[in-house]
Amino acid sequence: MSDEVSELAEMTAEHPAAGSFGLHAEIYLHPWAGFAIRYTYWLCLVVIVGSEVVAAAIYCKLWFADIPSWMWVAAFSAAIVYVNTVSVKSFGRFEYWFAMIKVVTIAVFLVLGTALLAGIGFPRVGTANYTGHGGFFPSGLSGVLLGITMAVFSFLGIEIVAATAGEAAEPRVAVPKALRRTLFYLVLFYLGGLALVVGLVPWNQIALGESPFVRVFQTAGIPAAGNVMNFVGLTAALSSAMCNLYFTARLLFSLARGGYAPAALGRLSKRGMPVAAVLASSAGMVAAVFLSHFFEATAFVFMIGVAFFGGPFIWIMVLVTHLAFRRTNARAGKTVVRFAPPGPWSSLLGLAALLGVLISTWWVPGFRVTLQAGPPWLAFITVCYFVWRSTRSRSSGSEGLHDG
Repeated sequence: MSDEVSELAEMTAEHPAAGSFGLHAEIYLHPWAGFAIRYTYWLCLVVIVGSEVVAAAIYCKLWFADIPSWMWVAAFSAAIVYVNTVSVKSFGRFEYWFAMIKVVTIAVFLVLGTALLAGIGFPRVGTANYTGHGGFFPSGLSGVLLGITMAVFSFLGIEIVAATAGEAAEPRVAVPKALRRTLFYLVLFYLGGLALVVGLVPWNQIALGESPFVRVFQTAGIPAAGNVMNFVGLTAALSSAMCNLYFTARLLFSLARGGYAPAALGRLSKRGMPVAAVLASSAGMVAAVFLSHFFEATAFVFMIGVAFFGGPFIWIMVLVTHLAFRRTNARAGKTVVRFAPPGPWSSLLGLAALLGVLISTWWVPGFRVTLQAGPPWLAFITVCYFVWRSTRSRSSGSEGLHDG
């Protein structure tokens, strides 16, 4: 993933514009590629927002088991839409505290987990769990594939740093630095946290629906660990939903301003908020209400499976674009700032790995819908592209006749 980030940083430094990877694909591949990557990314985030409010409803089940999930989904969705349409200030206030809770909890977990492993202030756990209970790959290939799938999904979102590059004062310096720093913290918190969980709690002693993080806090003597971690999980889900709705609404707003979406979605309210774009980007939460009502047990996994297609597709397009970017600039004899390894091999290896992950979802439990939904979506967005291009051509022709 680090090579892919470097390649995106390289192109973004050369073209520091809002919605960078969509613009890169449009310039170096084809206008269809720019259109498809922008809308696929938008749809992916829309579905993720819906999955996050479903996750929030699952957390509430611990305290209010008798309240139907769809009611929580509807209530959280309404609150998130309200916060995203009132003012940027109110959004920032909520997000600041939600993010603070999440970051502090992860930091405390890393400290406590390390202390438990090393026996600093606690009985020493040691490293026996890393090799015991079946050793590495105890569930075979299916377990590995599921782990890789969820890991790739967890890194989806790092490209947002590049998508907002147009707002940076010195993109050639700021964007690569921000991308690498973001990747570093993701690796530290995500991989570091998982490494501690595997070392502290035997994988075969965690029941479905039980959090290994709760077990760690209980071992450390944290009172009411289950309720504490459930609250943290709830705030993390709501934080993610709010942030993704904020970004996806502005992505749709910029698409409308660029002529890629209906003009009504590019208007601001009196308070300067893109209300129409926020409401349109809330479609995933509307779907979540219905899915959690009729398919409560499988709604979350289904939505994650649908959204997953967008991650590998976007990064595949980024890598293909980078190959074209390098070739075009080499032919023109243009010197660009390089962050990725020389030659095409890092991009080609990344493409092979991402295609492998995408194809493997067919055999991952609950993720077959990724390949069932992805290709039909690309066919649909291709039809939309040609309709949009035809409509735009007619509009340009009419304006030319009028001017004449």
